[in-house]
Amino acid sequence: MKKLDHAVPFTHKWVEGSIMAMRGVGRGSGRHTHHLTEERQGTFHYTMGPYSEPVLKISPGDRIVVETRDAFEGAIRHESDKPSQLLRMPFLNPQNGPIMVEGAEKGDTVAVYIESMVPRGENPRGTCCMIEEFGGLTGTTYTAMLNEPLPEVVRKINLDDKNVYWSDRVTLPYKPHIGTLSCSPEIDSINSLTPDNHGGNMDLPDMGPGSVTYLPVRSPGARVFIGDAHACQGDGEVCGVAVEYSATVTIRVDLIKGWTIDWPRLETADLIMAIGSARPLEDATRIAYRELIRWMVAEFAFEKWDAYMLLSQCGIVRLGNFVDPKCSVAAAVRKTIINR
Repeated sequence: MKKLDHAVPFTHKWVEGSIMAMRGVGRGSGRHTHHLTEERQGTFHYTMGPYSEPVLKISPGDRIVVETRDAFEGAIRHESDKPSQLLRMPFLNPQNGPIMVEGAEKGDTVAVYIESMVPRGENPRGTCCMIEEFGGLTGTTYTAMLNEPLPEVVRKINLDDKNVYWSDRVTLPYKPHIGTLSCSPEIDSINSLTPDNHGGNMDLPDMGPGSVTYLPVRSPGARVFIGDAHACQGDGEVCGVAVEYSATVTIRVDLIKGWTIDWPRLETADLIMAIGSARPLEDATRIAYRELIRWMVAEFAFEKWDAYMLLSQCGIVRLGNFVDPKCSVAAAVRKTIINR
């Protein structure tokens, strides 16, 4: 652990006025920086729960520099590779952690501010592919069809901290985010492909640098898991796979005592969001909007039915994924509306 003499300024200025900075035990100070390297992590996890051995203990407000592996743990190396021969479901989305947060107890909330995400490796490349019986436009285990699976296709993609070089024709902006982020459920151990009220594989493109995610604490120490970095992704992650890559992710983790939330929430410079995960997609949206209304009533002085009708006029829906065992949706409202 490296000790810094002074608090590290927030990379994104708006965070100084965030819920994390105002109410967190550590005020997002970043005074202590920890390095969670691949070597220190050792074994990556494919479930999030209360039973795995912690790899790190931090104080609220500490910074952590995390070396994540791609969703396939590096198994897909060439465009000639067949995912069905190299991957074994559900062993995808290797997770760093668990990270223990000092003082975290059931009923608290952990705040995770993503400070930066940079590609890892001398010549970083991302991977996108089509996997048998996986994706939004094919039969799956959960949507059983008699059709033959779609073909397996692998694309290796050059990228840097500015662009994702999809092809000679198409260059996409580098817009990284974390696909899988969670605290531990209280008793269950849930696979890293499934989102739920603990967080998990939400695949929400807004969960990138400059965002703060709020996660409910349900077990002592919170037990934070993080992984599944994406260099870019559209709404829905329709083929089931984003541009998956290995990244160095710098986060700050804080603790808000006594703030009890039922589902993950997210804050950006412009929006507050509540995140729901369920099947069908409509139920995920219902959860998200219900939680957003409850938030507006509890902390922004709105009357419940007024908030309900208001969101029908100005609510924003952000689609995380609709391809995993559960779909994820964020319901959002602009801060300029709720802070008047």
